[in-house]
This record gives sequence, structure tokens and C-alpha cells, in this order.
Amino acid sequence: MKRQRLANIKALPEGESVKFQFHRDGLSFEGFAFRVGDQIVAYENRCRHLPLSLDYGDGRFFTRDGAHLICQSHGALYEPLTGLCVRGPCVGASLRPLKVEFAKGSLWLVP
Repeated sequence: MKRQRLANIKALPEGESVKFQFHRDGLSFEGFAFRVGDQIVAYENRCRHLPLSLDYGDGRFFTRDGAHLICQSHGALYEPLTGLCVRGPCVGASLRPLKVEFAKGSLWLVP
């Protein structure tokens, strides 16, 4: 997989997320990224219980209190920094992480 520009963003404020498309092995996937402190975290937008997007297409990935990522379909909760499912039918499974970096006003997927 080669380096891919995912999104043009001036900044990614804490508490906000950005969705993007990326390519791997000739296929297109959806991912999302968000900031926690100085760290940008990104995952494939796919629940580990069923092959569904975590959001309903609206880009909302966090619980109301911002403590966990949530699958909008069945309520599974994931730890933001690790992607580990801590509640719901996929307890113990983890979201698939993506390695990203922010440079020159863009979010990049890096191999």
C-alpha cells in the first residue's frame, strides 16, 4: 500500500472526526480519524460484530459523553485509543487501525 492523501483539512479539533475513502489491494474502503490530545487516531469504518459502518453516514462516531466510539446499529462501545470493544456483541475484538499523519494541511494514510 502506498501513501495516500485522505482529506484536506486545516485542523482536526479534538471531539471532531473526519471520514475518508482509501484504497487497499485495488478495493475502496471507508475510514475515519479523530484527535485525542496531540495524537490523531484512525480506523476502518467497520464494526467488528457485523460488516456495517459505525455511523449512519452522518460522521458521528462517539457516544454523547465522548468517552467511547459507538456502533450506531447495535450499540457496541469501543475504546477510542485502542479500538477495543468493551461492551456489546464483539467484546474483546478491536477495530482495524490505520496509520495516518497530518502534514501540510492534509491527512495522509501511510504504509
